[in-house]
Amino acid sequence: MADASSTTDGRPWADLPRDLADHMRPHLDEVADDMIQEIQTRVSEYDRPGDGSYSGTLRLAVERVLHFFVDRVADPGHDSAPVADFFRAIGRGEAGEGRSLDAMQTAMRVGGMVAWRRLTEGADVLHVSPRTLGAVGEVLMEFQDELAHAAAEGYSQARAAVAGEMQRRRKRLLDLLFADPPAAREAIADLAAAAHWPVPRTVAAVALGRPRDARRPAFPPDVLADLTRRTPSLIVPDPDGPGRAKLIDRALAGTLAVIGPTVPLMEAARSIQWARKTLGLVQRGVIEADGDPSGPTGQSGVIRCVEHMSTLILFQDEGLITSLADLRLAPLSHLRPSQQDRLAETLLAWLQSGRNANEVAMRLHVHPQTVRYRLRQLEELFGDQLLDPDLRFDLEIVLRARALLAENAGERIVPSPHAAVGDSGEVVTFHRT
Repeated sequence: MADASSTTDGRPWADLPRDLADHMRPHLDEVADDMIQEIQTRVSEYDRPGDGSYSGTLRLAVERVLHFFVDRVADPGHDSAPVADFFRAIGRGEAGEGRSLDAMQTAMRVGGMVAWRRLTEGADVLHVSPRTLGAVGEVLMEFQDELAHAAAEGYSQARAAVAGEMQRRRKRLLDLLFADPPAAREAIADLAAAAHWPVPRTVAAVALGRPRDARRPAFPPDVLADLTRRTPSLIVPDPDGPGRAKLIDRALAGTLAVIGPTVPLMEAARSIQWARKTLGLVQRGVIEADGDPSGPTGQSGVIRCVEHMSTLILFQDEGLITSLADLRLAPLSHLRPSQQDRLAETLLAWLQSGRNANEVAMRLHVHPQTVRYRLRQLEELFGDQLLDPDLRFDLEIVLRARALLAENAGERIVPSPHAAVGDSGEVVTFHRT
């Protein structure tokens, strides 16, 4: 048998003597039997005595690999596409069955070991030189790598297709749950089953601020997520379960996230509505985020709607609040903005402290005499209105809203200079600056 030429171009297949294939062909059935027996002995996943179809598939794969190997020894340019496609299909099949590639890769190593053993045994009989034997070993390892790569490629393609379809189903499920009015319970149950999402009893919706960079938070697998929405959104199942709050907080670390109230599954739309409303107030600065403002979102931190319900109620209908403020704060309308600010701050502190001047002075860090002077001004401006419990309640509402805007967002509720109640009872609107 002719010896292999020296390798100068890095192509080990071209360095094998062509007639080596003629010596291999008569022994392929024996080698296939040895490979199958060794694989079934060493890899338990392939030892299925009662499964004839599985054994047939194993034999088909082994024989196809052996014949292709020999054909390529005879012709280094032999088309490798069919065997590569065959192993891509195997990889896709393993993914479809929910298995990993570990067993298949182990079987390939065992098969390669058997092939190498038979080759070295035949080398003595044929007087193959060490150089040629080394070239055979090199192409054998290269061949195994090609097949393993093809299987991994098919496996990845199948997993990506499954994951993509599953993600589409989950996004559609999120759409159904956020629909208002809600979708039919049966439609949600069917899509949840198709998306492999166990239907929970309660959920909380989460609205996320958009990050400045491309980082994507990693969420637990039972969390429905759609980060492609205008407001990236989540649904967290059973948010009040043991350890769930800490788990979600860890997943959302470094992200501006507002968690809506816990609601029954069919009321998820209500939870996301409140979460989005709260997020808007956080982004305006009305509700303060505890996280680092220099973080990836500009703001970060996990905020729970239930901790800010009174603020949410205040800002549920801002047009209504502003109209009420225009009516109740009309006595301040003719004053300069700085005077309005001082008197509004004093009046709110007086209402919140049980109308105690000394406590107002402590709250505002001013002299009690200054407080008394301002209170006399307020009595002159508001008169008997300060004696009416209902009007005091209205004043506290609008002054709280004014304070939230002023403290956190740089906005101020300012009554129009001409704020008044017309003949028809319509309230003239006021503005924010």
